[in-house]
Amino acid sequence: MYKIAVIPGDGTGPEVVQEGLKVLRAAGTKFNFEYECTEYDFGGARYLRTGDILPDEALNELRHFDAIYLGAIGHPDCPPGVLEKGILLRVRFELDLYINLRPVKLYPGVECPLKNKEPEHIDFVVVRENTEDLYVGAGGVYQKGTPNEVAVQESINTRRGVERCIRYAFDLARSRNKDKKVTLCAKTNVLTYAHDLWQRVFYEVAKEYSDITADYAHVDATCMWMVKNPEWFDVIVTTNMFGDIITDLGAIIQGGMGVAAGGNINPSGVSMFEPIGGSAPKYTGQNVINPIAAIGAVQMMLAQLGEQTAATAVERAIMTTILKMKSMDAGKMGYGTDAVGSLIAEAV
Repeated sequence: MYKIAVIPGDGTGPEVVQEGLKVLRAAGTKFNFEYECTEYDFGGARYLRTGDILPDEALNELRHFDAIYLGAIGHPDCPPGVLEKGILLRVRFELDLYINLRPVKLYPGVECPLKNKEPEHIDFVVVRENTEDLYVGAGGVYQKGTPNEVAVQESINTRRGVERCIRYAFDLARSRNKDKKVTLCAKTNVLTYAHDLWQRVFYEVAKEYSDITADYAHVDATCMWMVKNPEWFDVIVTTNMFGDIITDLGAIIQGGMGVAAGGNINPSGVSMFEPIGGSAPKYTGQNVINPIAAIGAVQMMLAQLGEQTAATAVERAIMTTILKMKSMDAGKMGYGTDAVGSLIAEAV
């Protein structure tokens, strides 16, 4: 019996989560596993109504689930950063979800903006460190709003945090059994303190994985090669800030935010899974948003829970359904949000 916390969130989050849960039900029935969902109303509507963001007692409850399934966080009537820091970052940091896992995979039938690139060219994973770097919030502002204003944001990198992320990437490359290559994405020629730490630890850990090729690329070169030769990558490991940027580039080359799912992983604790496209408030309630990313998050969640057969079936169902759709873009799919969810559930 898996215990799953469900946070539908804001905007189109509840719509895509509903379709994800529809597919989860189909998988549970087909592959004989049981689960129990507990829903939480964290998000913009609750904040505007009560002033609550994420109560301490609720955060403590989340520690005891097997997984967290998130729709989207972001409300146009809330100040920027309030919900993101108060919910997303707080959950990541306090539950120690130190790996952000982003598969970048082009499915057959999905239009890719890159010339002459097919599914065999785009199939890699970005392992992003998820609890350090600039997102720690270290720094401050002096004389704000004046001509003399000074703003400082510090990048915090610990040996422990860097090493556990790098080890996860090497283990993942071994389990994928693809090109067996890990590429460190950093900027050692400019960020000579923090990224020197990353590079030293990377090559120290690499010595323990003789079957895995260790490679390095500056972040600007990584972006260039993701566009020109994405087939060069197998597993990319990188910092929190750079990972935040290159995973959005990855989403576009795999067909857009509508198909991009991600996991926030604690390998020895609860992990959180979500579509990465945001709340898309302008599409709320119109039954036009693409739910495939949210269903892909369910697939990742099943894999993390150890239900690999079910996870594989969900991915195959996604691929089968994509071939019936006209587009991955909201409002252009040829089906409504609910119909796409039903097609995938039936395919499972």
